Amino acid sequence: MKLLAPFVIIALALTAVVWLDETPADADIVFVNQNEVFTLDPQRMSYLQDLRLAHVVYEGLVRWENQDFSILPAVATALPEISADGRRYRFTLRPEARWSNGEPVTAHDFIYAWRRAILPDTAADYSNLFFAIDGAAEFFDWRVAQSRGFVADPFGPEPPTRETVAAFAKRLRSLLDGERVPDTLRPATPAAVRVELDRLESALARDADPAGVLDGATNLQSWHAQLADSGVRPLEAVWAWERMLDHFDQTVGVRAIDDHSLEVTLVRPTAYFLDLLCFGVFFPVHRPTVEGWDASFAIPPRGWAAVTPPPFAQRRWVRLSPKTGKLEQKHEWAKPGRLVGNGTHVLAEWRYKRDLRLERNPAYHDPGRIRADSILALTIEDTNTAVLAFESGRVDWLADVDAEYQSDMLAQREAYETRHAARLAELRAGGLDRDAALAQLPPPEAGERRNIHRFPTFGTDFYSFNCRPTLSGGRVNPFANAGVRRAFVLATDKQVIVDRVTRLGEPVMTTFIPPGSILGYDSPVGLPHDLNRARRELESAGWEDRDGDGIVEDAGGVAFPTVDLLYTTNTPRYKWISLNLKSQWERALGVRVELRGVETKFYKEDLKLGDFMIARGRWYGDYGDPTTFLDLCRSTDGNNDRKFNSPEVDALLDDAAEQRDPAERMRTLAECERIIVQEEVPMLFLCQLVQVYAYEPGRVRGLSQHPRLTQFLWQMEVVDR
Repeated sequence: MKLLAPFVIIALALTAVVWLDETPADADIVFVNQNEVFTLDPQRMSYLQDLRLAHVVYEGLVRWENQDFSILPAVATALPEISADGRRYRFTLRPEARWSNGEPVTAHDFIYAWRRAILPDTAADYSNLFFAIDGAAEFFDWRVAQSRGFVADPFGPEPPTRETVAAFAKRLRSLLDGERVPDTLRPATPAAVRVELDRLESALARDADPAGVLDGATNLQSWHAQLADSGVRPLEAVWAWERMLDHFDQTVGVRAIDDHSLEVTLVRPTAYFLDLLCFGVFFPVHRPTVEGWDASFAIPPRGWAAVTPPPFAQRRWVRLSPKTGKLEQKHEWAKPGRLVGNGTHVLAEWRYKRDLRLERNPAYHDPGRIRADSILALTIEDTNTAVLAFESGRVDWLADVDAEYQSDMLAQREAYETRHAARLAELRAGGLDRDAALAQLPPPEAGERRNIHRFPTFGTDFYSFNCRPTLSGGRVNPFANAGVRRAFVLATDKQVIVDRVTRLGEPVMTTFIPPGSILGYDSPVGLPHDLNRARRELESAGWEDRDGDGIVEDAGGVAFPTVDLLYTTNTPRYKWISLNLKSQWERALGVRVELRGVETKFYKEDLKLGDFMIARGRWYGDYGDPTTFLDLCRSTDGNNDRKFNSPEVDALLDDAAEQRDPAERMRTLAECERIIVQEEVPMLFLCQLVQVYAYEPGRVRGLSQHPRLTQFLWQMEVVDR
């Protein structure tokens, strides 16, 4: 079966030959990371290719067992002690856990990393995941407000305002109230502070000219002049930073009891908190490395937290902005020769847009867990070249076979399995998993293959209904009626779409949450394909063909509004699915449908503005709990582009958030999903998304087939290399 057009094969083969000639020596595992790694800073990660490497370069308190996604200890010696109210977690860290430079991993490393993630200055995409921790959301908002009110230099060229004077009065007042004095203000005696404060408060009461007030503020000017470098470290920036550190310690529920004991307090009991901690953004970082502490600054055996950090002038990668007061961070530390991690492997080489090499970390506390001494991640953005690299044998695992080839290659796999169906069933009945059984079969013949694999994922493909009462321009929205939404769902033959349109064999879905993806949770059954019931639902909502023209009308004879079906044009998938939906709905329901394909940028804008009637969508779960999907149906959720509003759904989600009994909580969430998929149906759930891998079964071992498809490179191995 042809996979490539003949006129491009020669050019692609030449490209592949050149690329293969330039690749470095093979490693124990070679795989394709189709997109370039964006960052190895765990707090700034959001892309799959980055997060995949996070589990190798770093290690969190706990980790997933990625076959069933139970939770296992990692840097922690055991799962945490949890208080009776479910809010307080206490972790004990392994004393043998080490950074790759030999320094100990301590509780302070986690607190520092989590502060970085929560701090708005870092602009972490997943900072909201930390808001389960008590005080984290409040701290985030406080720092945003603090930054907005920042005054770079009260004695600089910009004219001061009344707010500038008031801010200084507030700061001086806090000094007298006993708050910790920053080092830069230590020359100030209480008497001097009182004199200056009285002057400022008197000036505010008189509404005096701010410039004149500060011109006469001799003590403030004196303190400002005593800064080591007033051009780089203005008084306000130092003050703001010191106050931020204090506020974090006082507000956010994380505390180092000692170097190897960490206590975390949550806003409320959060059943999936340990699952969150397995996510890469919660992994620790080595502060002296991240900040670039001067090499002359000695780190004692207990670790960096045992000493006072050096001044910013001796930190290479961070500085306080004299203009904004924010922490400015360079990310050169996350490069070969500089990056210090605590995971199974260390970064040995990184050639931009070419490859990234990892080598075994000799300081890792559990060396017996590691299956491969070296790992090579190749960046091959051209999908044709990636397939050819795999076919040539230079790549062990292709983590994402492009859609252009998926259906043809899967058809070859099905031809192979069909020919060997009886023997395959016999081997599986004997206890072999699918990969091991495939490896026992004879080699494929022409037109067959066994090295392509389709796995259902932790993601759902769906179409969203606009649930707002009115559409853009003030038009009445028929999809505000749940009966209309149910009619469109019931009229959709999803099996036809996956069999004839996408041709990837995706499991059709009637629910939001992929089946078997969350331990201890079973989804209710959603709406089936039922044309007669679909027409009855539409009639009950007031729409039927009253004049025999094939188009349904309301009681006043007004035709059902032409359905605006929005999709993105970056991939042909949604164009072809949308065309099929148009055909099904027009034939079954007597409505007119117009397709509107737009670029992703405009699609997102239209979603936020509500400029659609039905729009394509997809969602991958972020953590192992039903709420990672169901929260999209909460009326206040930022990803609720449908503006679906159900007090009953909101109440059930609120109830589940407070429930301590796991079984009762899962029943509550199942009832919530039942309302969503059977009654309210704010979305048409189409199918479970699939991922297509390429690897030789029996030769590549250690890949997880769980729907969350989180692969740990350290547990993979290639035999017969």
